Amino acid sequence: MSTEKQGSEGLFQPRPIKSAQLFERAARVIPGGVNSPVRAFRAVGGTPRFITRAQGATLWDADGNRYIDYIGSWGPMILGHGHPAVIDAVTKAAHEGLSFGAPTEREIELAEEIVKLVPSMQQVRLVSSGTEAAMSALRLARGVTGRSKFVKFEGCYHGHADALLVKAGSGLATFGHPTSAGVPPEAAQHTVVLEYNNLAQLEEAFALHGRELACVIIEPIAGNMNFVRASVPFMQRLRELCTANGALLVFDEVMTGFRVALGGAQSLYAQAIPDFAPDMSVFGKVIGGGMPLAAFGGSRAVMEQLAPLGPVYQAGTLSGNPVATACGLATLREIQQPGFFDALATRTRELVVGLLDAARGVGVPMCGDSEGGMFGFFFTRSFDDPLPQNYRAVMNTDKERFNRFFHAMLERGVYFAPALYEAGFVSAAHTAVDVCRTVESARDVLA
Repeated sequence: MSTEKQGSEGLFQPRPIKSAQLFERAARVIPGGVNSPVRAFRAVGGTPRFITRAQGATLWDADGNRYIDYIGSWGPMILGHGHPAVIDAVTKAAHEGLSFGAPTEREIELAEEIVKLVPSMQQVRLVSSGTEAAMSALRLARGVTGRSKFVKFEGCYHGHADALLVKAGSGLATFGHPTSAGVPPEAAQHTVVLEYNNLAQLEEAFALHGRELACVIIEPIAGNMNFVRASVPFMQRLRELCTANGALLVFDEVMTGFRVALGGAQSLYAQAIPDFAPDMSVFGKVIGGGMPLAAFGGSRAVMEQLAPLGPVYQAGTLSGNPVATACGLATLREIQQPGFFDALATRTRELVVGLLDAARGVGVPMCGDSEGGMFGFFFTRSFDDPLPQNYRAVMNTDKERFNRFFHAMLERGVYFAPALYEAGFVSAAHTAVDVCRTVESARDVLA
């Protein structure tokens, strides 16, 4: 029997022997032993947990360990795992057929539901991944405007298309440099990379390149530098500059869409900024309910530039897959229940406030933020440090303390994202008891 450690629920947490064996086996046939890099635990060290099943807000790994899940498949599982309405819809759809390569009525129903909930979108095209949706939105923006250059922000992740895998250049408003081998420099020559929430850089970029920009793509709340939100003044000025220069504003809501609010993050900015709306939006994760499904959309005038109506080509064999659309449609219908987002936001705030109180109580500097069912926290260098507003500030937080905290919490049956740079997610299945156990464990770990 493996060495065991007392868990936060009074359960024993064995060391991950089977997970380690599976990881070693996976490494022989899968690069790095994983099919998406963050799963490898390289940022925090140690052995990734191989999950065997999930229910509600709980995961079980190959060693039988039980965890409170704050990853939620990186955002889609807003209802929790195994929600009955979703399982019923998926099972029924699977019995009817896994894929047809032809249109189905359910694609229309899902598109109608998205358009109903997001006023800035009149038409939507379904695809299979967030990367595909962001890549297609960028191509469409270039096709509509006839321009090549675009702006992205350091710390925002829009998938792994070549032109989007770019880091900041060496000076203000310079063109970026590829962040991956295999991306040629010329693929990044039209990408202008700016610092998130930096108004001065934004103004300079538009002064230099405004009439050459096809679009600006932004995560309104960045989830891949932990949880960092764009300020209202920054977003308002960005909208003004895009409009004045004929560039399209593209909201990447792969994470935030139907996760931070029913109308996405754009609905929150619309409450603070008169007549605010992006020109195009990119969605994923929640709209698939855990199945591979994403979408991009905008006004009818923009979207009708896509093939087969217009000259901008985009296609996908499994786009609008009947099982995925059943899963997404069931999820979207459930989250429209009265009071759903109020309850979700309250539970998420309870978690973040509880963690901050636990840290403060033992003299550990920490800050955090949340919106809807999405949250983040940082271990800062001092109590005077503000919430990070950009990637540079995130990099200056205490990574070593986070890594120690992550492993200690994992041993107590609490599964946060295995990297400082990832946001966390709460589902409707998380209970007050889950949050209480999490906070109690954090207090023990930080003491």
